[in-house]
Amino acid sequence: MLYTINKSPFETSTMQTALRFLQPGDPVLFIEDGVYAVQGDNRFSSDIAELMRNNPVYALSPDLEARGIGGVTDGVTCVGYDGFVELVEEHRTNTWL
Repeated sequence: MLYTINKSPFETSTMQTALRFLQPGDPVLFIEDGVYAVQGDNRFSSDIAELMRNNPVYALSPDLEARGIGGVTDGVTCVGYDGFVELVEEHRTNTWL
């Protein structure tokens, strides 16, 4: 199941709640303000690194660019809208708003 997270972890606990339901191998896609979680060297970097031990992690490039985020945590895959669509087509989706 693909998990999409669109809220900043600096403002809500949405990310932490969603992560409790993940199964190994479930991809996680950060979109909108959720991309703040994958910004390199922030207080959530260790959480993202731990997540990537068992799950692929993606971030939507246009949302990173819109927020001026140039560097992401090592191992996070940045995707455009085409990549977003491919992930949605490949997996059932669980959106955490």
